[in-house]
Amino acid sequence: MFSVVTCIRENHDWRLIVAAVTVCLIGNLASMLLLFRAQECDPGQQRHWIMASAFACGVGIWATHFIAMLAYDGGFTITYGLGLTTLSVIMAICVSWLAILVSVEGSEYSFVPGGILMALGIGSMHLTGMRAIEAKVDIVYDLSATLIALFIGATLASMAFISFKRLKGTKRLLVSAIAMVLAIAAMHFISMSSITLIPEPGRNVTATVLEPKALAAIIMAASTALILVALGAVFLESHLTDLRGLANASMDGLLVLREGKIIDANERFQELSGWQLAELLGGDPTSVLMSLDDSTTASREETLLTTKDDNEIPVEILSRRMVYRGRNCDVLVIRDLTERKRAEEMIEHLAQHDVLTGLPNRSLFDTRIRHALQLAERKGTQIAVFCLDLDRFKAVNDIFGHAEGDRILCKVSTILRRVAGDGDTVARLGGDEFAIIQTSSQQPEAARKLAGLILDGLAAEMDIARDPTAVGISVGIAVYPTDGHTAEELSDNADTALYRAKYAGRGKACFFDAEMDEAVRARRQIEAELRHAIRRNHVSVSYQPILDSRTGSITGYEALMRWNRPGHGMSEPDVFIAIAEESGVIVELGEWVLRKACTEAVRWPQPLSIAVNISPVQLLLPNLCDRIAAILEETGLAPQRLELEITEAAFVRDRSNVIATLMRLHGLGVRIVMDDFGTGFSSLSNLRALPFHKIKVDRSFTGLLELDATARSIVRAIIGLGHSLGIQVATEGVETELQRKIVIEEGCEQLQGFLFGKPDIEPSVKLAGREKLLQVHGLGSSANITAAE
Repeated sequence: MFSVVTCIRENHDWRLIVAAVTVCLIGNLASMLLLFRAQECDPGQQRHWIMASAFACGVGIWATHFIAMLAYDGGFTITYGLGLTTLSVIMAICVSWLAILVSVEGSEYSFVPGGILMALGIGSMHLTGMRAIEAKVDIVYDLSATLIALFIGATLASMAFISFKRLKGTKRLLVSAIAMVLAIAAMHFISMSSITLIPEPGRNVTATVLEPKALAAIIMAASTALILVALGAVFLESHLTDLRGLANASMDGLLVLREGKIIDANERFQELSGWQLAELLGGDPTSVLMSLDDSTTASREETLLTTKDDNEIPVEILSRRMVYRGRNCDVLVIRDLTERKRAEEMIEHLAQHDVLTGLPNRSLFDTRIRHALQLAERKGTQIAVFCLDLDRFKAVNDIFGHAEGDRILCKVSTILRRVAGDGDTVARLGGDEFAIIQTSSQQPEAARKLAGLILDGLAAEMDIARDPTAVGISVGIAVYPTDGHTAEELSDNADTALYRAKYAGRGKACFFDAEMDEAVRARRQIEAELRHAIRRNHVSVSYQPILDSRTGSITGYEALMRWNRPGHGMSEPDVFIAIAEESGVIVELGEWVLRKACTEAVRWPQPLSIAVNISPVQLLLPNLCDRIAAILEETGLAPQRLELEITEAAFVRDRSNVIATLMRLHGLGVRIVMDDFGTGFSSLSNLRALPFHKIKVDRSFTGLLELDATARSIVRAIIGLGHSLGIQVATEGVETELQRKIVIEEGCEQLQGFLFGKPDIEPSVKLAGREKLLQVHGLGSSANITAAE
């Protein structure tokens, strides 16, 4: 070893030695990069890359040897034979190719013969290069040193090949390249340190020789080519690195398969699965992707990704075939579906559940009731269907606002969930309507028990007497199979029972009863038809004249709603008004009649008054005054021409608010009329509290005037009371001449009844000019009465 160091120190130019080692390192790095590329390719392309790797390695060995020879100073001029010099580079490339081929394509331990072949190739190139020396000397070799050099070279070359096979990443390239550089340098300098040069003055030099300057030029060209090969290899590696960076930037996971095994994965897949690349390489994709089969390569597939911590993530897989690292591979594009599945579940939940309460909606309720019926039919069991409706909810919602209404709905839903059984379905069908499917087989006892829990639970948390926002609940129940066999029948019958519970006083639970609910069905049918009566043009307005008792002239008309019910003809108000008030339809109907009457009155040639009945339900509306003001402005009718007739029943529910509403209407200039006076409660207090413009004697008293002295006394008292308070008095229901004479004698100012004309869809004043007489029917010879101007 000392002779080697002495040889390098005393017989070589250290600067050229550094250059030789640098060129050797560049050549071997390029060789290992190209060999790495060769391993990733298909067999057809692999040979080309191995040849490129052998070229880089062989040229590196050759350039290292001859640069070191240029650095050697033996004390005499050295030239080189062209033929052997050329042969040496060919030998270096060919033997390197054979050694690399054996190492790469051989068995697990092929790195040993590969290393031996590489050492023999380096030695052969070295000896051939030495034989190319043309000088007047003989070169004597030390056999033992040569064998030692071969052994060391073979060992280091074998280490280079085994490092390339078993190490990963950058370490793989650096360790294998450095080991190969040490093998080449060790063999060269050990051999150079062991040779002996014996002068031979009479030796002839070959004619074709390479001068040191020419050899230096050739070596420079070879080194340049070697550097270009290295740069090309580095560029290739950089290009592959850029492509990997692009793959890592993808939002989808990428898994590369070759022959059904994982050979690569991008960072997104590693992040998604929790597995590291080293743990995935060589593995079967089915170990992380469930139900993966060959069909995945042809279409999209949704499956589950098993993460490292044993969680399962829904993913979508799409496969593509492509050439990757020189071979045909399958690339699986793996997209995380967690957010999409969550969004789909949310959409599905919103489609089947009520947004406010979280209860199943009508769609899910219909599905579950059908499933429950199928199960009950198969097992021969019973189920109960509940229809529930909140009492006073609309009023609370209108008065206290929607936010308070929403709070009440949520509170009720909580109570229903609490009292219902685990297998029962509680649903909100819309508005303040709820429904329950009870699957208990002990019917009707179970239904009766649940109804009691519902009523008691709501009563315990909502005290209507103390809390103005509290609501009650009414319950209707139908039982399968007694009350129906289909979902529609049961729901309809439970709803009918609910309607009867509300009609019977609210806050009750009623089971369906076919006989008892027949009348309820009729009422519900009327209610349903009334809801569509305006849109279908089944309602109209008729006008009944009101006369001045002194002059006999028409002073105005009362607008009366008429309903032409399909299949039943013209229905009397007594048939449908009460139902319209109970269902709330009266609000829409009353506003329609008011607008229609005001529009009609504006077209009359005389400024007669128009009287319109206002329901007690309408008077509870907080915006009633605003709506009437808007109608007057819309139609152009003067407020003084409008008379609003109310009954004493309006004061029963909410007296203070009704009085406040009537005072606002009075402020608009609208005339307030007390209709059906004497038939309600607290008549005198009502007259004192409000500035009524007119009171109307109810027709029930008028009809008894001819037969009952008491009725005549009551009419006389009412008329006298009106006069004493300065309030105009009108008598309804005048149908005979004797009745007319009696009320006139008692001092009544206005008359109304069939004696003067039945309600007509076209008031007579509309048909007559201002100067014409109005014909009033039923007065005999005195039928011609002049209309008031």
